[in-house]
Amino acid sequence: MLSVNQKVKENTTELEKLSQKFEENILDSTKQFEKLITDKKDIEGFPATALAMAAEMASSKGHKDATAENGPWVLTLDAPSYRSVMQHAQNRSLREEVYRAYVARASSGDHNNTPIIERILKLKLEKAKLLGYNNYAEVSMEMKMATINEAEELIEELRSASWNAAIQDMEDLKNLAKAQDAIEANDLNQWDINFWGERLRELKYDINEEALRPFFSLPTVINGLFNLAKMLFEIEIEPADSLAPVWNNDVRFYCVKDSLGIPIAYFYFDPYARPSEKRGGAWMDVVFGRGRTFSHDGASPRLPIAHIVCNQTPPMGDKPSLMTFSEVEAVFHEFGHALQHMLTKQDESLVSGTRGIEWDAVELASQFMENWCYQRGILKSIAKHYETGESLPEDICLKLISARTFRAGSLMLRQLRYASVDLELHTKYMPDGSETIYDIDQRVGTRTNVIPLLMKDRFLCSFSHIFADKYAAGYYSYQWAEVLSADAFSAFEEAGLDNVKTIKELGRKFRDTILAVGGGKSPDQICELKKVNELGRDGDNLSQTLLLSSIVVFVEFRGREPSPAALLRYTGLACLSASMLNCL
Repeated sequence: MLSVNQKVKENTTELEKLSQKFEENILDSTKQFEKLITDKKDIEGFPATALAMAAEMASSKGHKDATAENGPWVLTLDAPSYRSVMQHAQNRSLREEVYRAYVARASSGDHNNTPIIERILKLKLEKAKLLGYNNYAEVSMEMKMATINEAEELIEELRSASWNAAIQDMEDLKNLAKAQDAIEANDLNQWDINFWGERLRELKYDINEEALRPFFSLPTVINGLFNLAKMLFEIEIEPADSLAPVWNNDVRFYCVKDSLGIPIAYFYFDPYARPSEKRGGAWMDVVFGRGRTFSHDGASPRLPIAHIVCNQTPPMGDKPSLMTFSEVEAVFHEFGHALQHMLTKQDESLVSGTRGIEWDAVELASQFMENWCYQRGILKSIAKHYETGESLPEDICLKLISARTFRAGSLMLRQLRYASVDLELHTKYMPDGSETIYDIDQRVGTRTNVIPLLMKDRFLCSFSHIFADKYAAGYYSYQWAEVLSADAFSAFEEAGLDNVKTIKELGRKFRDTILAVGGGKSPDQICELKKVNELGRDGDNLSQTLLLSSIVVFVEFRGREPSPAALLRYTGLACLSASMLNCL
């Protein structure tokens, strides 16, 4: 008879194989969809960048004479192509076709992830029982700041604060559609939201994200980002392509040096979409962590290496990669994760970088870096026309900053749907029970979606975060960390963003606490006892031993416990009740 340890090991091995298959199914399913367009009427509204990309895809599929002006064009489900259709295609039936295909990825045929999800959830529940827990969410919370109840309270507080704003968002879209005599004005559906949202943004702020691409070339954005890191954290980032092999010619390799010019870390940067071999989204992952265990001499630590992967629009002809502002934010976000990994000062690999940090605090550094995109001086430094060198006009710069709160309620509810269904699946779902995984998603959708979800929505089949990554029973971490990151950034605002001396001092403090300490700060006795009492554990397991208190590190930086005030100000949402602060 197998011991508990052996059963857990077998369980973990199978889960790893299933997660890998889950990802492969998404990739294969995404690659299967191709939409050939030959009639110009079908692509009316598409920006020049999207047309060029679609023509280039057509050329790669055998249509050698394809041009951006005359086609033919091939649309796919990879992120840049999908976003272009949803935001710009005037052909509503095309938007519907592509949307339905997107939310049905990996949900049928040879690439059906439904049975894989069911098996994953069953195995996770079995693992929880083997370890003495009631459900997998309890296992997950062992390495988080929050309890299940606190996570659910946070989600509900944010949902309540966002709902009325999202209702108003929808009314605004309907009114605009009516004003333009759109046939769908009284019956907006999921494939209409981003299209009319983009039209409303253009009208309200006189901003066209596609028209701004020439001001956000990848080389200029990266240069501005590296200069920001130099100012805040006293590091130099230099190309080091000759030092390491790469898996694609587009991949770059960089060396991070301290103020004395000594290498302290390295990272790969893989920026462009390659739908045939890369999943969608953006992420940072670890190649090597800092630590002495595998160092050459056992004295000096092995240096950390990260890789940052994005899926932005690749260069077209003689043009560099011209980015949307959303793509700029994604690069800043993932670079924040990399900084957490690379600027650690912990030589014990178990607690260096992002390891050992409670998972609901791991997004702090990434979201913190995103905030700099909306700081006027930084925005001006990264936004320069790729041909003329002209800076982004001041009025447009201010409009971009103002647009930060645009449809904030709707965007928050979107994230809360993911967080809610994640917790529901890992607390209440019962294998072979009366409620299917899709029943749960639909039930959650009634509280997070102003427009009902499609009955055939199979988004769960491509929800990699919780079925093929580390966010199972932890997707709420994005919102939890958002409170921390907004509050941390507000310290720089309070000091005066134009006060370079003070900003540098705060940046050094942020590095020496949030980034450098990582998992190297033991929790205070109260935090440890809290976990023991709530979970009924004896406190001697490994997770208890390694459990850190990110709140302690945060307080070292901020001088107090976190407040949601900054997040509310940045999002423009209505004031939350005091219980949100209490749960933190």
